[in-house]
Amino acid sequence: MNLNMTAIVMRRQLHSYFATPVAYVFILMFLVLSGVFSFYLGHFFEKGQADLNAFFNFHPWLYLFFMPAISMGLWSQERQLGTIELLMTLPIGLGNAVVGKFLAAWLFSGIALLLTFPIWVTVSYLGDPDHGVILAGYLGSWLMAGGFLAVGSCMSVCSKNQIVAFLLTVVVCFLFMVSGVSMVLDAFSLAPQWVIDFVAGLSFLTRFDAIARGVFDLRDVIYFVALIGLWLYLTQIFLQRFKAN
Repeated sequence: MNLNMTAIVMRRQLHSYFATPVAYVFILMFLVLSGVFSFYLGHFFEKGQADLNAFFNFHPWLYLFFMPAISMGLWSQERQLGTIELLMTLPIGLGNAVVGKFLAAWLFSGIALLLTFPIWVTVSYLGDPDHGVILAGYLGSWLMAGGFLAVGSCMSVCSKNQIVAFLLTVVVCFLFMVSGVSMVLDAFSLAPQWVIDFVAGLSFLTRFDAIARGVFDLRDVIYFVALIGLWLYLTQIFLQRFKAN
């Protein structure tokens, strides 16, 4: 892995996000919806409790649509414009290109997440929240965003159409989200217990909820890191097949 090449790709992709007003509109919508979900739909004032539980509880559902929107053009746009062939001929390496593009998308999502800091400040002003739990929630949220984006990167390779890539990512991520829901697990009631535990362990919701509650289990962090690594590896495999054809 050439870090310089990876950084070049990352800067190129990150610049492409902010080259149009779409990035600013995206961030604005994310901030507005985060505030609405936290203080109004989350009934913050009615509860009379200074925490960001409602803020983080809505993140998986926000990410289900926002993260595929960020990742859908990572590779499908390159394929649509025909620039992917040029990219593959450059002395960059597929691994550097895959990681660089992903890191740019992940950094962009991190910027959007950091800009929700005023919500944290507001809650701190209104009460005395547990800042350790909130910090863990932010970390877990960013890790989960990386999982969504890694899936989106892989789905973006599979189609030249960005809308198709968006929908594929939404479907796959939704399956990961609900895999720990009792309704889904009931469908595996006849399967061995290890199968049920495996399916339940794939859930974004279960893993993120544990971190957001301040239960910082290293296994949950490893899960998201491994998930990101797996989907980025699959992205590279699909790109190699595309290059061979």
